[in-house]
Amino acid sequence: MSRSNTFSIKNWALEDRPREKLLLQGARALSDAELIAILLRSGTHEMSAVDLGRQLLQRAGNKLNNLGKLTVKDLMKHKGIGAAKAVSIVAALELGKRRKLEENNTGQSIKSSKDVYEIFEPLIADLPHEEFWILLLNRSNRIIGKSKISQGGVAGTVIDTKLIMKTAIENLASSIILCHNHPSGNLNPSGSDIEITSKISTAANCLDVKLLDHVIVTDHSYYSFLDEGKL
Repeated sequence: MSRSNTFSIKNWALEDRPREKLLLQGARALSDAELIAILLRSGTHEMSAVDLGRQLLQRAGNKLNNLGKLTVKDLMKHKGIGAAKAVSIVAALELGKRRKLEENNTGQSIKSSKDVYEIFEPLIADLPHEEFWILLLNRSNRIIGKSKISQGGVAGTVIDTKLIMKTAIENLASSIILCHNHPSGNLNPSGSDIEITSKISTAANCLDVKLLDHVIVTDHSYYSFLDEGKL
């Protein structure tokens, strides 16, 4: 038997092969590495697709969230990962993110800062740059919509108060919630975060629109101005 065949999944017991295992036991029965192996379709001369999947996960700190941050070019730097394999992984993780986003439909009632975090975490938490969004709510605190106000660099982004209020008025929003991410992972609000929150709160009150909260999102947690008594 050749060395390449030694590492082939085809030589495994039927119930141990990722695809067959999924068919027999369902997707939940598979490990993350086994699911990635199905996307990879094949390994290398030195290792099986499952082993290759394990290596990729190890590179990402054994966290799918970290793996989802890697680009096609990043993945292709790993031995045994070509363009086709890298594209499959990126596409699959993007679908997972979009599925999560679809769960946050218009009409959902906002009851806490955690609700806000769960809406924006899959959208902006793992971005390498900062984005500023607003959530538009009716009088019952149900979502009318959400809108990206600005996009900047790693350290910050420019926020236009007039654009925020224009968006709120055009959508007949009774209240709004601000949200932006900190790519650095630091949850503490900056001086500019505090200043713009105060500025927008004042502008909103003048137009009979209530600013309910400002939530800062990272890929592991969030900070709420309301919860911390800053609003």
